Amino acid sequence: MAVTIKEVAALAGVSPSTVSRTCKDHPSISRETKEKVRRAMAELGYEPNIQPLSAGQPPQLISVILPPSAKDVYENAFYLETIRGISQFCNGREYISAVVTGNDEREILQAVRTLAKDERMGGFIMLYSKQDDAVVDYLYNEGLLYVMIGKAKQYANQTVYIDNDNLLAGQEAAEYLYQLGHRRIAYVGSEYAMYFSAERKEGYQRALFKHGLPVNPDYCIEADRLSLDENGPFQKLLEQKDRPTAVVASDDILAVALERTCIRLGLSVPADVSIVSFNNSLLARITSPQLTSSDVNSCQLGMEAASQLINHIENPNLLATKIIVPHVMVVRGSCRQIVSD
Repeated sequence: MAVTIKEVAALAGVSPSTVSRTCKDHPSISRETKEKVRRAMAELGYEPNIQPLSAGQPPQLISVILPPSAKDVYENAFYLETIRGISQFCNGREYISAVVTGNDEREILQAVRTLAKDERMGGFIMLYSKQDDAVVDYLYNEGLLYVMIGKAKQYANQTVYIDNDNLLAGQEAAEYLYQLGHRRIAYVGSEYAMYFSAERKEGYQRALFKHGLPVNPDYCIEADRLSLDENGPFQKLLEQKDRPTAVVASDDILAVALERTCIRLGLSVPADVSIVSFNNSLLARITSPQLTSSDVNSCQLGMEAASQLINHIENPNLLATKIIVPHVMVVRGSCRQIVSD
């Protein structure tokens, strides 16, 4: 009885569609996975009846995967700017980009599985990095090409990723406030599973350690999907007896929510509370006072991610690269010098 593609897939530990793409020498399949599949084919004596893709005809579709979210992601300018950079680069290279969204990880994973079957699919760009991600597990185990924006938490040595030095950026933000005379410095960030926020928090803590300041757990807030109206944790932070005089916020949306809480409590920014945030989005420029914010060059992150993915599609033997895009702090009116704390 002839060996089937399903038997090859089972031995190689991949899906039948991955075996099919390997037979076609499809560039969306990584070199390591192709070798694993070909070893299984040789062991079973499987002879494919599929012709490789025509030379000079790379796939023309790239999928951009947003974090799971019912609402918040679509309000965050960081993702819009990053997608703009991806789209600009793809347009110049005649690739089409498609966006994958979903309320939860299960919904996104189903969409990715469907797209992976499309012969036009060249690879995926993930706009986030978090711990224990089932989508990353699927892409890696299927041997599909993907590039990550954010430092890889899983399969780091085999993953192409584009990132900022978020640890350094967090340290610089807290150091800036320290040099202004602040000693009670708080940190507010997104859920800890999102790696960029975890690194910025670690950088903030390093700055405190450097100057012998304690890390007060009451000064550290990790808010999951905090909207501008649901700011109870910020009120608790600012109503402490020894409330912080300065705050590092992991993105501009959180900083704006913090500003709104200050207004409601009768506190002034920066007279009572100084704020440094991240992303330098439109929100940072239209608040009053305007936010001091670290510009992470979102559009450039997207362009670099698209560039790397297309390079790996068209040159399958490239090694996994890691690229750091520089950040720069834009100083505005949300911070003030204090004489003593």
